[in-house]
Amino acid sequence: MQKLVENICIDESCKTVTIDAVIKKVPLRYQVLNEQIHRVIDDGYKNIVIKNVAGQRFIAAALAGDINIRIYGTPGNDLGIFMDGPTIEVFGNCEDQAGNTMNGGKIIIHGSARDVTGLSARGGTIYARGDGGYRCGVHIKQYQDRRPVFVFGGRMREFFGEYMAGGLLVALGLSINKDGTFGMIRDQPIAGNSLGTGLHGGKIILARKASEIPCEHLGTGAKVTDLEDGDMAELVPFLEDYCKAFNIDVKRILKLDFCKVVPMSKRPFAHNYCSKML
Repeated sequence: MQKLVENICIDESCKTVTIDAVIKKVPLRYQVLNEQIHRVIDDGYKNIVIKNVAGQRFIAAALAGDINIRIYGTPGNDLGIFMDGPTIEVFGNCEDQAGNTMNGGKIIIHGSARDVTGLSARGGTIYARGDGGYRCGVHIKQYQDRRPVFVFGGRMREFFGEYMAGGLLVALGLSINKDGTFGMIRDQPIAGNSLGTGLHGGKIILARKASEIPCEHLGTGAKVTDLEDGDMAELVPFLEDYCKAFNIDVKRILKLDFCKVVPMSKRPFAHNYCSKML
């Protein structure tokens, strides 16, 4: 193990760089940490371990290509913002807006995701073993073969899938342990109020029967229905990939009941902007 600077070590045998985000018990400023990440990538290293992360923002901002980053600790806001290609694995929870305007790649969170996860994402995958915060998946969209897919193992807060224009959001409503075992969350709803408010594209899949989703939890422009032919076939590959990431028995997951929340129309707020006289 070669020590490059005080907090950076390089293992040439596996071409892995380890960056300590804390020096002498003081967390690095986010600008310094991100500068170091970009520097080692410019030097040709594609496997990066960042330990002792303590809320530093913008980690992996605008990175592209075949890069693998493992984070130990709690990354701050905007993890993977504008990212297009890398894989980030977080061994802990995330703060707000992970995957903001993400274009491609994968973020795996061995904990819970906070508010506005995946804001305006245009592609890529986000898997969280735990819960999601408020307004997750807001304004995500898709174009041709680019489609964001987010799977949350736990429950979601209010405004899940708000103004969604495309993509796939999944909430399983489970309490998943680190060893992959799980139980159903029954004392709280799988998603909070205003579910799918302004939804006009894509779909939200919930691991519950349609009859278990109260109508008063649905937002303007959203409706809940049973899955149709093809929905499960579309979902299975992502559930298999998700279960592989967290060592979960996919056969048990596939035995769950599922329903979907979809748009009532492509223009849920048209009456607010267009006169009925026109």
